[in-house]
Amino acid sequence: MFKTLSLPVALLLLTPLAHAADATPAEIAAYPSKPVRIIVPYPAGGSTDVLARVLGQKIGEEMGQPVVVENRPGASGNIGASYVAKSPADGYTLFLGTSTALAANPGLYKTLPYDPQKDFAPIILATTLASLVVVNPSVPVKTMQELGAYLKAHPGTSYASSGNGTPAHLGGELYKKMAGVQMNHVPYKGGAPALTDLIGGQTSLMFAILPEAMPFVKEGKLRALAVTTARPTSNAPQLPTVAEAGVPGYELIGWYAFLAPRATPQPIVARLNKAFDEALQDKAVRERLTSLGFDVAGGPPERLASTIRSETKKWKQVIDEAHISLD
Repeated sequence: MFKTLSLPVALLLLTPLAHAADATPAEIAAYPSKPVRIIVPYPAGGSTDVLARVLGQKIGEEMGQPVVVENRPGASGNIGASYVAKSPADGYTLFLGTSTALAANPGLYKTLPYDPQKDFAPIILATTLASLVVVNPSVPVKTMQELGAYLKAHPGTSYASSGNGTPAHLGGELYKKMAGVQMNHVPYKGGAPALTDLIGGQTSLMFAILPEAMPFVKEGKLRALAVTTARPTSNAPQLPTVAEAGVPGYELIGWYAFLAPRATPQPIVARLNKAFDEALQDKAVRERLTSLGFDVAGGPPERLASTIRSETKKWKQVIDEAHISLD
């Protein structure tokens, strides 16, 4: 009879061993001298995968080497993250990390086979992604102020999410805490089925990522009340932010970043940061990413390191207070 492996043990069996000395001074000076891999912790075809391919192609042109995207999905991003954390620290294996894998998972899982703040060298915060507060049109509210009053008068109103521990779930829990309302969480296996039932009236509202929800808003099947970013987004400039519309300080953003294994030499990290930052400023790249619903970020590695620290602290508090666990 086979024994079922725990998540950390199973992931360790899928990852390469860490290397003590990964790049010589000559190799650092010649970097890159062979193809670079970007590990995407989600299946091919999604927006995260497209982000990796758009930026990978552009930085490959700038650095003079092919950039290959490799999908290693599973366990809310943990499989891909663990693989890169234990890869050679030579700049040839990069991780496209998400806010879930880097900031939420440390609170959602009691044990992880990687530490987002200790096992990676931050390269760049590439993009952010807004969510929309959307309601079924039968819900008699048109503003966030009206939604707050409605929820206080109707405690237990249901909100949908794309699954336990997802940004849609955590965003709802953060709203409950900050607005002082009670809602019942209804998790689904993905954003599509959650939105389908929201449109059908089985649930009342959702904190849904903008690219998935906006087509239904435009068709009149859902009503959008606000965006969840701290500042208005160019992808929905007509909508106020939740913070502006009644819940000061509220912010829910998805974010996407590139990282390397911890001991990657600083000159290689600097080279990659420069290549990614220049790619993000390219007009064609920006237009492509904006069309996918992303807001372009960029900046030095320190910006990403600060984001990981602050977001991990924020979401751990929400997760602990809501008693959410994926173990």
